[in-house]
Amino acid sequence: MSAPAQDANVGTTPVRDAYRFDEAALARWMTGHVAGFAGPLRVEQFKGGQSNPTYKLVTPAAAYVLRRKPPGQILTGAHAIDREARILTALGKTGFPVAHIHGLCTNDSVIGTWFYVMEMVEGRIFWDATFPGVDRNQRPAYFDAMNAAIARLHGIDYDALGLGDYGKPGNYFARQIGRWSKQYHEDSDAGRDTAMDALVEWLPANIPAGDESSIVHGDFRCDNMIFHPTEPRVIAVLDWELSTLGHPLADFAYHAMMYQMPPHIVAGLDGADLAALNIPSEADYVAAYCRRTGRDGIANWDFYIAFNYFRLAAIFHGIKGRAIRGTAASAHARDRAKSFPTLANLGAEAMRKCRGHGS
Repeated sequence: MSAPAQDANVGTTPVRDAYRFDEAALARWMTGHVAGFAGPLRVEQFKGGQSNPTYKLVTPAAAYVLRRKPPGQILTGAHAIDREARILTALGKTGFPVAHIHGLCTNDSVIGTWFYVMEMVEGRIFWDATFPGVDRNQRPAYFDAMNAAIARLHGIDYDALGLGDYGKPGNYFARQIGRWSKQYHEDSDAGRDTAMDALVEWLPANIPAGDESSIVHGDFRCDNMIFHPTEPRVIAVLDWELSTLGHPLADFAYHAMMYQMPPHIVAGLDGADLAALNIPSEADYVAAYCRRTGRDGIANWDFYIAFNYFRLAAIFHGIKGRAIRGTAASAHARDRAKSFPTLANLGAEAMRKCRGHGS
């Protein structure tokens, strides 16, 4: 990620006018729902986050994080704050690295929208996938920690956690392609794109055979993780808005797409000298995941990449629409929206590779 983009994401700012709420009402709610809470309360807004506005809540004794639905008109099914709170609570019981949920509020009268409050996890977030500032000899351990975390997630028994209804097991690709195609077509404000139209047509007809289901994060990137302050260890995975029950290879391919991703869009390694940086190759990274999950390689890799570029392009198309309507949560949403056609073109490129392999 470029320096200006990182500056736009890192840290907090005073709450922007469109996202203000009754802070006294929140303090009253926290007094009754968050163990050990004691004011006075100061509210700041995190700069990052495109979809659900996120705030830092500061008190003399502790800091918390609040995530809420955005104000204004939103798409049906989007910004499901209650789902985020549910998955975080369930995963916390397994010891998987997530922030502890203090409480969920589904009463619009408190701050205007649903929200939840969780612990503030202190550590490092790397907005640049080259992990600058990390000792060259330690970089492989950081990549291995990410690899281990996503493999562990995909091995969790969701039924045992009471999450059998968290999504619809099976037929994940057809449902996801249908969902994002529908949102793309419905958001007329953001316009159409030739490459995106080609993906909408091609993807559903070329889904690989075979099916499996696991908990999937949906946005598993290095900048959605908090690492230990000094160790190559993931201590919290953030931003579960897109999580569901889905195909683990879709989730892993999205994560591994960092190897092909232009760094000005989201944390990516395209153009980086992996050998000089001592970062494992894409092939080695995929092989490590396969070893951890008992797989003998991953067939149809280019389909999974094409699908994920399509899905991310659809998300950016939504950001573009919200920016046009003035409801985007992030101050730099317009800049992010400019990357939509690039993502659609990268998806079309992976589609052409897939066709070249006879898929």
